[in-house]
Amino acid sequence: MKLTVWTYEGPPHVGAMRVATGMKGLHYVLHAPQGDTYADLLFTMIERRDHRPPVTYTTFQARDLGSDTADLFKDACRDAYERFRPEAIIVGASCTAELIQDDPGGMAAALDLPIPVIPLDLPSYQRKENFGADETFLQIVRHLAKPMARTERISCNIIGPTGLGFRHRDDVEELTGLLFELGVAVNVVAPLGASPADVARLGAAHFNVLLYPETGEGACRWMQRELGLPFTKTVPIGVSATRDFICEVNGLTEMDASPDEGRLRLPWYSRSVDSTYLTGKRVFIFGDGTHAAAAARIASEEMGFAVVGLGCYNREFARPIRALAKSMGLEALVTDDYLEVEAAIQEAQPELILGTQMERHIGKRLGIPCAVISAPVHVQDFPARRSPQVGFEGANVIFDTWVHPLVMGLEEHLLHMFRDDFEFRDEAGPSHHGGHAPRAMDAAPEPEPALAAAVNDNVTWLADAEKELRKIPFFVRGKARRNTEKFAVERGVSAISVETLYEAKAHYAR
Repeated sequence: MKLTVWTYEGPPHVGAMRVATGMKGLHYVLHAPQGDTYADLLFTMIERRDHRPPVTYTTFQARDLGSDTADLFKDACRDAYERFRPEAIIVGASCTAELIQDDPGGMAAALDLPIPVIPLDLPSYQRKENFGADETFLQIVRHLAKPMARTERISCNIIGPTGLGFRHRDDVEELTGLLFELGVAVNVVAPLGASPADVARLGAAHFNVLLYPETGEGACRWMQRELGLPFTKTVPIGVSATRDFICEVNGLTEMDASPDEGRLRLPWYSRSVDSTYLTGKRVFIFGDGTHAAAAARIASEEMGFAVVGLGCYNREFARPIRALAKSMGLEALVTDDYLEVEAAIQEAQPELILGTQMERHIGKRLGIPCAVISAPVHVQDFPARRSPQVGFEGANVIFDTWVHPLVMGLEEHLLHMFRDDFEFRDEAGPSHHGGHAPRAMDAAPEPEPALAAAVNDNVTWLADAEKELRKIPFFVRGKARRNTEKFAVERGVSAISVETLYEAKAHYAR
């Protein structure tokens, strides 16, 4: 564990919160000091939930450490049961509370509550949030799921969606419809929307659909071993992956269903003249292992992009991401340090970033368009409309999400190209204002560009060169700046003029 401004994953008890908050009839009693009580902030503000997360804290303070903090925990368990009357309780400690070495599981078991009490052993200083979610759901399934007769109709469980997940709600809805077209009923969706009673009947399904391996693979492997439930290995994100998923489900069910692809709008694009503008665009991909791998396949096979960087932040998926990157002629970036990611993006000079909320901030600083494909995300990635990632409708959403930043970037470049035209000058005002556009005499004069400091402290850009640099398209401007600075340093030029800019351009064009 380390202190940082941004983090891709929180401690493992945040993963347990995601499971508890996604479920119904389950309560989480968390042994934690004041300051670790941020579940409300995460789920009601970011995810826009209409009710508070089912988490009770002991909220001990510094003065309590001189007494028995175990009594605080026992009281919190009793109060949570009496107030909320859940079907089951999970108990654990936050990273800070772990240091005082209380035993939440043992203390809760001694209370002899009339409901299942499930202890969580989440090593806060070795593992992280996705592990916490996966391990929490595994323990819930181990304690509650039982072998039972299969449903008469072929059915499956959808495993992995949680609270605070990237488009999990919409993915479940889209996937449920796709499975219905395949003749497969959904027995239980878990953890999201499931109660402990629902978890108890997971064994009635014929197989599991593992939608998010980060948060459901442990439970799927246990159910395969103990309940005889096979699980799917393909995550249906993208057209090709969705078709592969359909083949996999048909193999498990011994059917030959073919869903309607009429609503899939992506193929028309590949036949249009507009596609030539985006073919070969350089993209850098970073996120959780599942979404990063899916994005790499879509970018290279379906969109015609050139993947120039690929990585993930969850080390549990390092091996498959490294193998995928190697197949694309790349070296995978596996790190949870956003500064390393930023440095890799700067070096690769992509024209589009596909990443997390962190890469969105990086893109803003570097002037590179970014589309979010993975958690961690912010409030804007929980839209009120349906916006899935899986299935054929998910492919449509992904197409829009990825292409629009590039198209808007082209529009921005065109506006810069024609900024000296009478219609596009800054003093002309927005065109949609019509007769209310400001008069030229009222407009403030355009300030003279200031000298800009280069990457090398010994080199500066003269005002006319800086102005000329801005005429270069945004998606290659950074590379042009660095090449020019390198050219100037090698020749002992301390002030870059327009002539230096064009000499460097001619040099690197040879």
